[in-house]
Amino acid sequence: MAVVAAGASAAQDVRIGEQLYARYCSACHGETGKGDGPMKRVLTPHPPDLTRLAAKNGGTFPRRRVIWRIDGRDPILAHGNEMPVYGDLLAGDTLDIRDETGETLHSTQPMADLLAYLESLQGG
Repeated sequence: MAVVAAGASAAQDVRIGEQLYARYCSACHGETGKGDGPMKRVLTPHPPDLTRLAAKNGGTFPRRRVIWRIDGRDPILAHGNEMPVYGDLLAGDTLDIRDETGETLHSTQPMADLLAYLESLQGG
């Protein structure tokens, strides 16, 4: 198991993150991340607007909360455990990602890429 350190922008590929988002997230959260995906009508609670995560967190993107919500360490009632069928995001070599306070979070490269894309949506 390899461990790679990733800072706020190091070792992250927004383009790959966008592809992962389209595959895993857009059905619920919508193409632009505003929570208006086609599955919204059948979900309770409705998916949040992912473009406002930083705004709702005092202007700081909540990296730790986002990673933990996706990987199931901070489960969401609507998802059960980890978000639906995220094997590719949760599999692979361990990657250390810095959260918004500089603390290290253990995750994977695909998660780092998705995180970079979600950060790019802020204010959108």
